[in-house]
Amino acid sequence: MRMTAFLLVVASAALGQGPATNSKPYVKYDRPLIALNHVRLIDGSGAPARDDQMVVISGGKIQKIAAASGDAPKGAQVLDLTGDTVIPGLVGMHDHLYYPAPARNLAMYPEHAWSFPRLYLAGGVTTIRTTGSVEPYTDLELKKAIDSGKMPGPKMFVTGPYLEGKGAYTPQMHELQDADDARRTVDYWIAEGVTNFKAYMNITHDELQTATNEAHKNHLKITGHLCSIGFREAAAIGIDDLEHGIVVDSEFAPGKQPDQCPPQKEIRETLLKLDIQSEPVQSMIKDLVAHHVAMTSTLPVFEGFVPNRPPLRQANLDAMLPEARQSYLATRDTMAKNAAQSEWPALLKKEMEFEYAFAKAGGLLLAGPDPTGNGAVVAGYGDQREIELLVEAGFTPLEAIRIATYNGAQYLGEIDQVGTIAAGKQADMVVLKGDPSRTISDIENVEVVFKDGVGYDPAKLVKDANGFVGLK
Repeated sequence: MRMTAFLLVVASAALGQGPATNSKPYVKYDRPLIALNHVRLIDGSGAPARDDQMVVISGGKIQKIAAASGDAPKGAQVLDLTGDTVIPGLVGMHDHLYYPAPARNLAMYPEHAWSFPRLYLAGGVTTIRTTGSVEPYTDLELKKAIDSGKMPGPKMFVTGPYLEGKGAYTPQMHELQDADDARRTVDYWIAEGVTNFKAYMNITHDELQTATNEAHKNHLKITGHLCSIGFREAAAIGIDDLEHGIVVDSEFAPGKQPDQCPPQKEIRETLLKLDIQSEPVQSMIKDLVAHHVAMTSTLPVFEGFVPNRPPLRQANLDAMLPEARQSYLATRDTMAKNAAQSEWPALLKKEMEFEYAFAKAGGLLLAGPDPTGNGAVVAGYGDQREIELLVEAGFTPLEAIRIATYNGAQYLGEIDQVGTIAAGKQADMVVLKGDPSRTISDIENVEVVFKDGVGYDPAKLVKDANGFVGLK
């Protein structure tokens, strides 16, 4: 036992990091009363930005919002934020705590319990839904550590392990044997403390129906990255949310068979021929809206497959383990050399058109980056990129920010606490240099992240996370 402990200490020292004992070293502002003065306010509701405002934080909550004044509350720490903008903390709705292992022959996704909580928070993400867990016990323990202040990170809504049928492509997923197995799995993880579930690509109709019924019986929600089941079939079953959009919907594939996932090539070839404005697609959208099924946009993970995209961002690369960075850049170079053959520019454009049509038809569109794929997407930075891509898809900057804040909070049942900046809500806010209502790339300029009224320093969070993505 002593030798084991010794080796753990040596390993920790070799990595240059010891275990976090609390979140205090990352805190920039922590006073009982704080006034953000002369700040531009984007409240997350979709309303126009309001210039020269004062937002008062007291006891972890937003006490009041008023026109800027030289008379801040007595005893308040006053921050002059002239030229800056404050937005609600982002609510990441597809924010895993894992990332693809570099240079792998076997699909494996190591848990990033150290780097990802820090990077999400540094990126302005104050609430996440994990939306599929490979280490649900780790996620649950991380939530406890963050909630107790033992480590920095966003508020977490933990999703159970993937509800996958036979044919999982990674050994990190349990393959359900039948509907009874689905029921047992859901019941077990509810007892362990998860609050969301996610169905995966090879689940059967009966397994999904049973899992959905069991989740709903316990007043919990279930989402899905589906293939064996089409969107309209899932809506009829009662699913609450669908991940990724039409790029993964198999129902239009001509060879689709019940409970079977068609080849991905067949799904994509069919999609490329589909007109989003056509009756079949519009009918599907109307059906989803009528069944109150939300849709989670994950544009960054798809952009990663488009040659010469996304724009290379040094901060994103600096976060990566050298081997992970090398693996990603090599993949990117290969895609660039074969750009003429790539179907992904057209697929990304089609997905953007679908998401815009879904939202304009009254659908609840959510936002999250999905840090998987070829490694292009990193926690926090990917959430910011998602908002930029929503603007590219046709949404105004204010609409995109609402999707990434208000809509996620609404889905989670947390809109009375977070998701907008309003008196009485938790003080979860992001201070940005610039004006993202005019220049959406200013969403990247994070200066301070407030969570429950405590202001975190993004630079310190990033510094301690850099170089670990791809490792831990």
